[in-house]
Amino acid sequence: MSGYYTADEVRAAEAELFTRVPAGEPMRRAAYGLAGVVAAELRSRSGGVAGRKVGLLVGSGDNGGDALWAGSMLRRRGVAVTAVLLNPGRAHPAGLAALRKAGGRICTDPASAVGELAGADLVVDGIVGISGRGPLRPAAAGIVAALDVPIVAADLPSGVDPDTGAVDGPAVRAAVTVAFGARKPVHALAAPWCGRIESVPIGLRLPAPHLAALEPAEIGAHWPVPGPADDKYTQGVTGVHAGSDTYPGAAVLCTGAAVAATSGMVRYAGSAGPAVLARYPEVIATPDLASTGRVQSWVFGPGSGTGRAARDRLAEILATDLPVVIDADGLTLLAEEPELVRGRRAATVLTPHAGEFTRLTGREPGPDRVASVRELAESWQVTVLLKGRATLVAEPGRPVLVNEAGGSWAATAGAGDVLSGVIGALLAAGREPGRAAAAAARAHAMAAEFAAYEASPGSAPISATPLLRHLPRAIAALRALSG
Repeated sequence: MSGYYTADEVRAAEAELFTRVPAGEPMRRAAYGLAGVVAAELRSRSGGVAGRKVGLLVGSGDNGGDALWAGSMLRRRGVAVTAVLLNPGRAHPAGLAALRKAGGRICTDPASAVGELAGADLVVDGIVGISGRGPLRPAAAGIVAALDVPIVAADLPSGVDPDTGAVDGPAVRAAVTVAFGARKPVHALAAPWCGRIESVPIGLRLPAPHLAALEPAEIGAHWPVPGPADDKYTQGVTGVHAGSDTYPGAAVLCTGAAVAATSGMVRYAGSAGPAVLARYPEVIATPDLASTGRVQSWVFGPGSGTGRAARDRLAEILATDLPVVIDADGLTLLAEEPELVRGRRAATVLTPHAGEFTRLTGREPGPDRVASVRELAESWQVTVLLKGRATLVAEPGRPVLVNEAGGSWAATAGAGDVLSGVIGALLAAGREPGRAAAAAARAHAMAAEFAAYEASPGSAPISATPLLRHLPRAIAALRALSG
């Protein structure tokens, strides 16, 4: 598990570090790592380091100092370095002296910055750091907007909130972000603005995180596979109540995902049984809950409808002591009658997208999605998976888990039906609800990537059907990573 740490947590860890190392040492460590990443990026993009040109956008904080020190190190490797001081009177004095001593060029007039940076191979963003809030100021925004060159961000892209990833005005969109000492929430919550993340250790001692991501190898190592004593019942029996005469496809996708996610058996209850059996003859299909038979988890909601009959079926399922995943129409029913789920002792996983979250709570997730999803989980005492490119999973009393998908290929109709089926299968196998939801989100995102890249060499939009088809491949890849 890898953690993400807020600005306050990082500042506290830095204060402790300063008591153990000489003054200036943490900045030099950060700058050394930044210079190494910039050099590697130059080599990758242009074939070399010496003779290349790098620009520095330098603000008044420590990130500006990191950029200046890194520039001095790059100068010693033969790189032409020009530093644009956005606030000349407050530039980091030691970093500025080091760059001047190494022969770097200094520009103190932001109005001429674009001309000074002409021909640069890369630009380093050292405008603001973790103490910065809000969008870029006009002078910096104008320079950034005029650049047509890859940007390497020092610690985080300037103009993007370090704790929430929110962007409410001009901001840097980086090709690479070099995280100093610890990853911050911005690196997962605003990944499109960060680009590739490179981590540079500087010796921080960090607390247990409140936001974390499961490692792919960790997910693969705990994915259920049959052992020598297992049979179809002991591997987990997943119950699915999804679809309807109007939406039989939702039943097919949700049930198919439970099959692909290695359930020992999948039982389907509902009117879409013929459509399900036409695709998955191994499923046990019945028309109603009463004749379903024994299951170890339930998935309810995709395409199920929101009428009185659907409400009664949801209430019947929630009255059991089994884990339940509620998605789509099931969430609409809960928004009207939340008491159905509140106080429930068995695991309950809600899987809203932003619009469904708003229906459940009466308000949008807002810029601080982590706080919003945590509040809903604590208030209702359930596990909540808030969908998005950065999917968040919150359960009471535990760190929020994040899965940064690396793309948005899964933003397509029916993809959520697949995700809920995978979660249900993992719950039936006995996995904890939060980890089951986070693991399912990772496999789901990987399947979407595989499907997109199969569609064309440069990747192409997909639908839920190829996503489902690639789910076994994604699970196999996760297990391979676990060794």
